[in-house]
Amino acid sequence: MCVCQTMEVGKYGKNATRSGDRGVLLEPFIHQVGGHSSMMRYDDHTVCKPLITREQRFYESLPPEMKEFTPEYKGVVSVCFEGDSDGYINLVAYPYVENEALEQDDMPERDQPRRKHSRRSLHRSSSGTEHKEEKPGLASDSTESSIQETKSPRVDLHLHSDVPFQMLDGNSGLSSEKISYNPWSLRCHKQQLSRMRSESKDRKLYKFLLLENVVHHFKLPCVLDLKMGTRQHGDDASEEKAARQMKKCEQSTSATLGVRVCGMQVYQLDTGHYLCRNKYYGRGLSIEGFRNALYQYLHNGIELRKDLFEPVLAKLRSLKAVLERQASYRFYSSSLLIIYDGKDSRAGMFVERRPEMRLKRVDSSVPESLQDGGGTEPGSSAQPKVDVRMIDFAHSTFKGFRDDPTVHDGPDMGYVFGLESLINIMEQMREENQ
Repeated sequence: MCVCQTMEVGKYGKNATRSGDRGVLLEPFIHQVGGHSSMMRYDDHTVCKPLITREQRFYESLPPEMKEFTPEYKGVVSVCFEGDSDGYINLVAYPYVENEALEQDDMPERDQPRRKHSRRSLHRSSSGTEHKEEKPGLASDSTESSIQETKSPRVDLHLHSDVPFQMLDGNSGLSSEKISYNPWSLRCHKQQLSRMRSESKDRKLYKFLLLENVVHHFKLPCVLDLKMGTRQHGDDASEEKAARQMKKCEQSTSATLGVRVCGMQVYQLDTGHYLCRNKYYGRGLSIEGFRNALYQYLHNGIELRKDLFEPVLAKLRSLKAVLERQASYRFYSSSLLIIYDGKDSRAGMFVERRPEMRLKRVDSSVPESLQDGGGTEPGSSAQPKVDVRMIDFAHSTFKGFRDDPTVHDGPDMGYVFGLESLINIMEQMREENQ
């Protein structure tokens, strides 16, 4: 039995799905495009991920000027397995209570050293809107030791996008047709549950970080996940892991550009699908291949989104200036998300300019939300909303942080080099497509 099942959760976040009368049923975050730890949806504004203490402490220690470029840190929840009436296993989140939570070591990073557990309490979204209540049965004490024998974790995602996703490379092992979530998110979710189930006899509770859902404000989020810097291994990495990470960098654009594609999804107006790529695609790209991937990310299937150049470049330049002032900081293995909205207010213009696109096809492939005339009027000079956020700080460090023995001088020039490469490529692309 989950040790926290007698606790009262209190007010739920906006559109959080309740499990019984207490917990919040976690669901895979359908817009995860990269990474290895499964991102889970907590509510509309919040996602959560397995807690690594170094990352938690780093979020708590962020310099104020970096907070514009990172997800808001919202605290910690306790997560446990609960079985439903059909025998499936669900992950359910409860308020974190330090005395009841077991120590969280590095679940996703097997070769990191053990670290002390969190002292941060739960923070909730202020809205109290709820989904229809679900009441799955709780796993009992008698089934705790035999959790491996229960049915496989539920992988038919509760949340679905109205827009299909299409993975262009075959590494996901999933069909590219008629799937309503990024295939990488399901891959990560299945692997995460497998790891957690294998440890379930020794651990009843897991700790997850609560973070801002940075794509919440976008109707059709187009997301590019970039692994930043020329070095990916942390100071505490084993020799074997350091060598493995260095090899990945040497064989990819991490060495030549300081940045490589870790995943992406981009909405295509001509098909009504998200086009998806994963990290294996990104690792094999040459410099020219990286340019082409960036071009593809900024292309909606009909035309290059030239209106995105200036707002994205402005964000990147501002972030570069901020990081150049962060002496001793290193962001090893962290990623950068670039996000814009595939819900282009000019969708009607595309239809008018392309008479060969039959009306029937347009009506069936472009969601109604793109045909409702909402948002900025066609021809408006308003810049599109874009966002740039740094994520994944499990290997980050700075002078005086957690008594780290290795202290670095100056800013993280590997990361800055990656930003410079990205800025230069986008500036060249803008000039070539004026």
